[in-house]
Formats: sequence, C-alpha cells, structure tokens
Amino acid sequence: MEKTSSVLHDTATAVPGNDKKKGHPSFFRWMDYRLEEVLIVLGFLIFTILINLQVLNRYVLPFVEVANITTWTEEFARYTFIFVSFLGASLAIKKGESIQVNVLLDRFPVNLQKAVHIANTIFMIYFSYIMIQYGLDLILFQLETAQSTPALAIPMAIPYSVIPIGFLFIAFRLVQNLWKSRKEMELKETLLACVVVAGIIIPSLFMSEMTIAVLLFSYFILFILLAMPIAFALGISTLSTILITDAIPIDFLPQTAFTSIDNFPIMAVPFFIAAGIIMGGSSIIKKLLHFSDELLGFLPGGLALVAIVTSMFFSAISGSGPATVAAIGTLLIPAMIKQGYHPGFATAVVATAGTIGVIIPPSNPLVIYGVVAQQSISQLFIAGIIPGVMTGVALMLVTFIIAKKKGWQGQRKTFNLKRTLKAAWDAKLALFVPVFILGGIYGGFMTPTEAAAVAVLYGLIIGMFVYRDLDLKGVYQNLAKAGVTSAVIILLIVMANLFGRLITLEKVAETVAQFILGISDNQLIILLLLNILLLLVGLVLEALAAIVILTPILLPMAIELGIEPVHFGLIMIVNLAIGFITPPVGVNLFVAASVAKLKIEEVIKGVGPLLLTMLVILILITYVPDVSMWLVQFLR
Repeated sequence: MEKTSSVLHDTATAVPGNDKKKGHPSFFRWMDYRLEEVLIVLGFLIFTILINLQVLNRYVLPFVEVANITTWTEEFARYTFIFVSFLGASLAIKKGESIQVNVLLDRFPVNLQKAVHIANTIFMIYFSYIMIQYGLDLILFQLETAQSTPALAIPMAIPYSVIPIGFLFIAFRLVQNLWKSRKEMELKETLLACVVVAGIIIPSLFMSEMTIAVLLFSYFILFILLAMPIAFALGISTLSTILITDAIPIDFLPQTAFTSIDNFPIMAVPFFIAAGIIMGGSSIIKKLLHFSDELLGFLPGGLALVAIVTSMFFSAISGSGPATVAAIGTLLIPAMIKQGYHPGFATAVVATAGTIGVIIPPSNPLVIYGVVAQQSISQLFIAGIIPGVMTGVALMLVTFIIAKKKGWQGQRKTFNLKRTLKAAWDAKLALFVPVFILGGIYGGFMTPTEAAAVAVLYGLIIGMFVYRDLDLKGVYQNLAKAGVTSAVIILLIVMANLFGRLITLEKVAETVAQFILGISDNQLIILLLLNILLLLVGLVLEALAAIVILTPILLPMAIELGIEPVHFGLIMIVNLAIGFITPPVGVNLFVAASVAKLKIEEVIKGVGPLLLTMLVILILITYVPDVSMWLVQFLR
C-alpha cells in the first residue's frame, strides 16, 4: 500500500511552468497535475495548525479565550480533514496507489487482465456517479431543512458538499485513467471488458430472492478476486446488494460516507503518517541509527540488532510498518550485506522488525481498530507497549543466536560508554518524540489526535530550523505524500462503514458467533480458531482492510466469550502484523526486497526463524491476557 518514494516523483519533472506548445493552456495543465496536491497540502497545514492552537490555548494561554478557539477549531479541522481525504483519494487513483489483492489476476492472460481492469474502472465510475447524484440530493435536503453545524453555525450543506465534490474528482480521475489507457487497448480487449461487465450484471437480474448476506459477500469476494481496490470492492458490493434487494434506501450512502469519518480520533491517522514521513526523511533516523549502533553494534549480529532497536524507536514515531522498513532498510541492509550477512537474512530482519511498527504505540492499525470497535485509543496504545517491546526483545535474541552461530559481527567488538552517551545526547530530539507523544496521551494532557498533530509540528520545526534538512519543497512533498497515503486508508474506512450497515442489518456477527460457538464453547479452542482465521486472512488481505471488515463481525463474539475488547484488539493486530511478512501480500517483505534489490524468494528463506518467533509471541499474547492488559489495568 505505502510507497517508499515520493508520490510527487512521477510529476515533479512533468509539469512545465509555462508550456503552451502542446495545445493546452498552462493553467489547465497545472490544474491537472497540481490542483489536488496544493489543496491537500493547504488543508493539511490548516488542520495541523488548528489542532496545535487548541493545545496551545489549553496550556499556554489557559486564562485567555482566543477568538473562541476551543469551540470552533475542532469542527473546522474535522471538515477540512474530510475534504483533504477525498482529494487524497482522487490523487491516489491518478497515481495508481491502492490496496488490492492481485494474486488471482496476475495469473490471467495479459489481455484478460486489461479487460478486467477496464471493467473494474467502469463499476467504480458508476459508484462515483451514484455518490454524486445522491450527494447532491443530500445537499438540497440540508438546504430545505436549514440545518447548521453546532460550532461554526454554517449550513450543513457546506460540509456535506464534500461528498459530491470529492466523488466528482474521483470520477474525473477514473475517466482520465481509462482514457489514457485506451492507447494500450485493442478492440478485443474492449469487447472482453464488456463481456466481463455483462457477466457480472446479468446474473444479478435473477438474484432478487437471494439473502442480503449471500449477495453482499459474493459480490465482495468476486470483486476482490478481480483485483478491484478493496475500498471500492466494499462500496460496490454494498451498492449492488442494495440495488438488487432494496435492503435500505440508497440515499443513505452519501450521508454515511460523511458521518463515518466525521470523527476526531480518526484524524490521528494522517497526523501519525505525516510525522513518520517528515521525520523519516530527516536526520532523526540517522541519529537513532547511530545511537543504536553505539549501544549494540559491538555484539554478534550488531547491525541486525541495531535494525531491530531502531525499528522500535522509529515505530514510536511513525506508527507504520512499511514506512519503518523503508527508512531503516535503505541505510542498514546494504551495510549488513557488506559486513558479510546473508542478504536474504539481513533483509528479512529489517522486514520483520518493521512489524513492531503496528504493535508498539502509536500504531495506525490500533487507531483504526479503536475507531471501528469504539474503544479507547489511549488504552489500546498502553496495551501495545509490553507486546511491542516483547516482540523486539524476542527478535533480538533469535537474531543474536543466529548471528553468533554464523560469525556475523562488525569490526568493533567493545562497548564504549562515553561514545554511547554522546550518541544518545545527539539523538535526544529523536528520543524525545515518543516521550512527549506517549507521555502526553497517558498523562491525560492530550488526546492521541492532538499528540499526533503536535508530533507533525515538532517534526517540521526540527527538520526546518534545527537540523535544517527540510525546506519548503520538502514540506510540500511530505504533506502531499501523507495526504495520499492516509486517504487510501480513510476511503477504506468510508466504504467499510457502508458495508457494515448491511452486515448489521443481516446480523452477520451473530450468525458467525453461533457457528463458531457451535464448534466448541471452550475459550482456548475458539481463540485458536480465531488465530488460524486471522493468520489466513493476513496471508491475502492487507491489515487495515482486514481490521475494518472483520472487527464488526468478530468482536461481538469475543465479548460474548469474555475477552476484553482491548485484548482482542492486540490479538487481531499481532495476527495481522505477521501477515506483513508472509506472502502473497506481505507488504514488508516486498518493501524490504525492493530496497535490497533481491528476489522475494531469497527474503522468504531468511524470514523463517523470525516468523516462528512472531508466532510464539502471538501465542503468549493470546493465552496470557496480562501480557497486554496488565499495564492497562495498572494505569486505570
């Protein structure tokens, strides 16, 4: 899902400032290449500043109410965030960034692959048209009823307008991509695409007697297998089911699309992504690596241990596994190979260490789980501390044993306290980040969203004015990249909420619970079955998609079994973290292999003992609840 290179790379040199030679006025060319980027960056700056002002006003100016800032900043920031998210989704479509499953489609003949891509795009355009049409109806309804927002007191029609506007941008980019791909299409591929579309639509004319659940999941699985972006597979399967069964009014779609992300806690996701991108591209990561090297580099497997420890530090900044792999792997994988490490193992260590990024707080998957499950994100973060540290320590132990057996060690074989303390002092600004993020959250001074916004501002200040390795162009590129990356996640949540309405209507969660409880009522056996299910899902489905789809289905059953929702969240996250290093999806594997320029098969061979270590950690977390819950209960 996440790219390791800047999202602007494709367009940075492609947009001439005043080029009028190709028959397109330069303004329209600029609109085509830059409009969404500029609006995303402006929006990002606006809601970052507003949330930081909110914190500033609370603690620095506690006795002065600056322009009623506490009453309107959060609402304005939320609406700006929603607008930025839909613009980011549009830009992600333009750049071809999405979460999808290509396992089956890659086995098709090339002609059929192109035809399926065209068919998917047609369905996505139609879905966007529906959202535009009923989004406009929603705006008219808001104008007729004269509803206004609570804090800003502006007509609700204004924030709701983001739905038709956002999907208009999305539809335009879909049509544009389809138009550009026409050059590579032959007539037979176009005809084949029509056959695929007809093959999906015609059977639906005879399915009105089928149950909502069967239709919903049949269409969803079909679209997933056809490599449609998962977000649209969720939305279009929901729309298809509604059109066939009239299960619920179709005009609920745009309103739910808006309310599902009109949520302050979910804003932590783009903030943590932006903080990770900003700090990952600055000297912060290098200073963390230097400190870790002085601390552990003298041991057998020193550089590999450095990779794991630095991953733990950087995870507490970025909240993202692939981002951690890309930032650390670029610097350490070549160094390990140069020292004689087996390339496959060196790459596998970095890929596996990156899984800590989704366990240890702040973790984007934990934020998403908290939003979907309606659980305290702060408590989920606390619950992730011991499992995250335990995972890091276990991986270090296994790596140390393997490295000592293989004789992998650097030139330095002694520990120097003075150099280590100096390196720690040099890295103080980086080491301080987790302290103020987690300390601010657990101390009750800031919400996770506020802490994440402060982290973004901190990263910008450090990068621009302290280390001075971040200029205005870098800020622009980083915020644009963060906007696109987070928008892919936010769109997934939007579509999952539409999908979830039908799941709730059909009581799918209750049906699944009855089925599994029918197999056994022993909690240990059911936890084993849940782990097997989640591990299998992690093989083929990206973690964030799995969370938003499966949480509403599995959590009620877990609660019925007496499992704490926070504990179940950690079980789910660790299972899906293992999916980051297991093919065919295994995003960490692919990012690390790309950085190391290795075949994925070589990395898979090296990951074996580390994968086994992760499974042992999973068993401990599953069957010893105190591993994740002790600290939560202690701090309650």
